[in-house]
Amino acid sequence: MPAQGRERCAADAPRTAVVGGGIAGLAAATALAERGVRVTLFEREAVLGGRLAGWPVELADGSTATMSRGFHAFFRQYYNLRGLLRRADPGLSELSPLPDYPLRHRSGTTDSFARVPRTPPWSALGFVALSPTFGWRDLAGMDPVAALPLLDVRVPDVYERYDEVSASDFLGSIRFPEAARHLAFEVFSRSFFADPRELSAAELLVMFHIYFLGSAEGLLFDVPREPFPQALWNPLERYLGGLGAEVRTGTAVRSLRPDADDTFLLDTDGPIERYDAVVLALDVRGLRTVVSASPHLCDTAWREKVERLRSAPPFVVSRLWLDRPVAADRAGFLGTSGFDGLDNVSVLDRWEGEAARWAGRTGGSVVELHGYAVDEGTDRLRMQERLLRQLHEVYPETREAELVDARHEWRADCPMFPVGGYLTRPAVRTPHPSLVMAGDIVRTDLPVALMERAATTGFLAANALLRRWGVRGHPLWTVPREGRSRTLRTLASLSRS
Repeated sequence: MPAQGRERCAADAPRTAVVGGGIAGLAAATALAERGVRVTLFEREAVLGGRLAGWPVELADGSTATMSRGFHAFFRQYYNLRGLLRRADPGLSELSPLPDYPLRHRSGTTDSFARVPRTPPWSALGFVALSPTFGWRDLAGMDPVAALPLLDVRVPDVYERYDEVSASDFLGSIRFPEAARHLAFEVFSRSFFADPRELSAAELLVMFHIYFLGSAEGLLFDVPREPFPQALWNPLERYLGGLGAEVRTGTAVRSLRPDADDTFLLDTDGPIERYDAVVLALDVRGLRTVVSASPHLCDTAWREKVERLRSAPPFVVSRLWLDRPVAADRAGFLGTSGFDGLDNVSVLDRWEGEAARWAGRTGGSVVELHGYAVDEGTDRLRMQERLLRQLHEVYPETREAELVDARHEWRADCPMFPVGGYLTRPAVRTPHPSLVMAGDIVRTDLPVALMERAATTGFLAANALLRRWGVRGHPLWTVPREGRSRTLRTLASLSRS
C-alpha cells in the first residue's frame, strides 16, 4: 500500500513532464493527474500506445484499416494494466475473452489451456494430466531436486539465485522434456522476443510463477474488440484531458538538464520549458538517446546502467488480407513451435471488429503471423516468404488464397533481459529525487512482466513523486511474491538449504 498523505496537490501543484506515451507513460500520467499534478505527456510519434500503437493504412482494394505491431494478449493477471484501462472503460467492455490458448508443435501435438484448472497447484498438475506433449512419464524423468525452484518462486530472491543462468540451461538442468519445453516454456521466452539461450532464467521462472503457481487466472486472456487506438488509447487520452493533463503527440524530448531547486529544463521541438519533475518512460533506444544528450543528468553509475541496456533481436509481424476465409474452426490465436521461424498465427476477424467487418464485406479473412528473435542480417523478404509457407502448412486451406494486401512490420526495440542483467538495470528511483523511470525494462522487486511491468512501474514512478510531495499514492496489486501453496513452499525450501 502507498504511504498516506493529502488526497490531492494544492493549487500550486508541481508541473511534471512524462516522456513517452506508451503503457508506462500513460499509467504515470494518469496516476499523477488524478492527484491534481499538472501533467504534460510527450510522445515522439503521432499516436499514443508505444509498442501497442496503431495507425491507418489504405489497402489495395481502397478500404482503410488500422495497422499495428501485432497481437498482444491481455492476461487476467495484468491487474494494474487492467486498472489503468478501467479509468476510461470501467467494465472493460472493450476487451473480449478468447476461449483458449492452443499451442501446436510441428510433430502434430496440440496443447490447450481451456480445461486446465486455474487454482494452484492443480493448474500445473492439470496441465501435465491433460497435455499430449508433457505426460507423467516426462514428469518422472525430470530432476526433482533441480526442479524444486519452480514450486516457490520468490521475488526478488529468484533474481539473486538464477539471473546468472540462461533459461535454456535451466531447462536442461532439470531435464525438462524437449517437446514440452518448446510448447510450455518457449512461449514465455518468445514473449520477451528473445532466444531462450540468451534470456535470464530468473525471468522465465517469474513467468512460470505468474501464470501457473502464483495466480488463479491461468493462461487464458482477453483481446481488444477493436484496434488499439479505438479500443484503448483514444478513450484514455480523453480521460487524461478531462483531468487537465496536456498530451503532446508528435513532440520529441531531445534532452533534459537539471537546474536549481531540483527542477529540469526540457529541450523539445518547441522552446525550452521548466518542469518540477520528470518521468522517463521510453524504450531502450529512446532512453539511451535522451540520456546521452543530457550529460549533467544523474551520476556516472546510473548513466552506465542506462548505457548497458540493450534491445532484443528483431522480430517481424506480417498481416495478410486474404480473399477467402480460413476454416471456421481455426482458433483466434495459435502459438506454434518447430515451424521454421513462425511463432504464432492470429485470425483477427475472429475477434477484432474492424477485421471482422472487412471479412464480412469481402468474404475474406485477416491473418497475422509473428516471427520473433530473428537473426541479425536475415534477408527480410525471404523471411516473410518463409512465414507465409509455414502458414500454408499450419492452415492448409490458405494455400489457395490470394493476397488482397499485406503489411510487414520489422522492429527491434523490445528490451532484452540477458543473463546477469537484473542488477544492472535502472530502477524506478534515480539518484535525482525529482527524476523517476517507468517501463518494462525498469527493475522492480514485484512479480510482474511485459505489459504489466510497464503499467506497474508507471504507477510506482507516480507514487514515488507523490510521496515526495506529501500526496497519497495509488494502491497496486500483484500475484504473491512467493508460491501460494504452503506444501510446495516447504518442498522448494529444500533447494535453498
